[in-house]
Amino acid sequence: MDVEDPMLVETKKVKQYIAAICVSLGAVCTGSVLAWTSPVIPQLEEQNILTEAQSGIVGSMVPFGALVAALPAGYLAEKYGRTKTILGLVIPFLINWVLILLNNGPFMLYVARFFAGIAAGAMCVCAPMYIGEISQASIRGSLGSFFQMFICAGILSSYLLGAFLNWFWMSFVLASFPFIFAACFYFMPETPVYLVKQGLMGRAEEVLKYFRGEQYKNAERELLEINSYIKESQEKTSNLRDLFTSKANRKAVLSGVGIMFFQQFSGINAVIFYTGAIFGSASDAISPDLSSIIVGIVQLISAYVSVMIIERANRKFYLKLSSVGMAVCLMSLGLYFHLTHSKVTFAGLGILPLASIVFYIIFFSMGFGPVPWMIMSELFAPEIKALATGLAVMTNWLCAFAVTLTFPILNVQLGAHVTFYLFCAIMNIGTIFVQLVIPETKGKSLKEIQEILNR
Repeated sequence: MDVEDPMLVETKKVKQYIAAICVSLGAVCTGSVLAWTSPVIPQLEEQNILTEAQSGIVGSMVPFGALVAALPAGYLAEKYGRTKTILGLVIPFLINWVLILLNNGPFMLYVARFFAGIAAGAMCVCAPMYIGEISQASIRGSLGSFFQMFICAGILSSYLLGAFLNWFWMSFVLASFPFIFAACFYFMPETPVYLVKQGLMGRAEEVLKYFRGEQYKNAERELLEINSYIKESQEKTSNLRDLFTSKANRKAVLSGVGIMFFQQFSGINAVIFYTGAIFGSASDAISPDLSSIIVGIVQLISAYVSVMIIERANRKFYLKLSSVGMAVCLMSLGLYFHLTHSKVTFAGLGILPLASIVFYIIFFSMGFGPVPWMIMSELFAPEIKALATGLAVMTNWLCAFAVTLTFPILNVQLGAHVTFYLFCAIMNIGTIFVQLVIPETKGKSLKEIQEILNR
């Protein structure tokens, strides 16, 4: 018996989990393109296919493409539906892999990674939106965590394949992932929220019973609530100005954009994109490939654990624990490079980078990995959801682009120790931001969250 309301309605959650898994296979595709640079860039530089400067451009083209796609993705999801838009992302994923396999120079790689970024950025808008709209409040947190967990699975797949295959055959195998995703997600229904928006109440009721179970007796009541909420929202216009016309919208946008800013300026994509390079410059004790695989395994396990525990405490608790833990790890990593830069060494120092990044990944996966995507799917009112979600994701990728492009430059100009100290300082500010700005959304309906934001 699932207590969703005072009537103790029996619901079935299995199909919600299946749908969340199927759409999150798109996150596997996303994770695989994000981590592709880590094992491949050293190979391409060794074969003189890329220079160091060109490698930096290749690394930054994914967040640049994602930045371009973020706002249009939300619009397309509103116009054509969540499922059609998500399935359409298979095309840019495949264009990326085809161009990489046909690679005849840096420019083709730039274009390939740009298309990968378009697919990844749009997926980060649409998949959390889909999950948030099909899931009931009691498991929305767990299902929302799937997205980050499956990104980690994609990252690990690139690390593993990169350790055993050259860049061509690694890319060839990864090119199969979009086909697998499409085959699984093709059979998933549209969200009840979108169907209600289109006036398809009968179909929306069928879908709601599909996700909640045929014995779900509150389908009509839930649909009426959704319909009432949407009608109230549609009375308002939806443009950039409307993001700031009400107290609730302003607080939601500040929270969504702010949390995405701190997620990226934790340095996570710099660590993922350049894991091999970081370990290559840090220590000879463990090979870069093995270190990357260890990090990928830890990241996946941590993301899985976060799915299991995410509903046991408040969202803000996990965010604060995550930011404090990452700050300590970044300080430790900065200290390692500071000591080596100063020619200070002692027994056991070589293991510090691996330990720091492993615990950094654990803390990231507990909070700042999954929670921002969950919060983003919960915060925004329907009339601004597409635009606000696109803005938040655009902020995320703009910051990712800035971090991945400047990370190697900062390492050269300031030193790795100063770079990691800067990330540490930013995460300390992020802790304060979470405490003062982010609203608590755990266990709240979308309507209740809007009421909290309006206070």
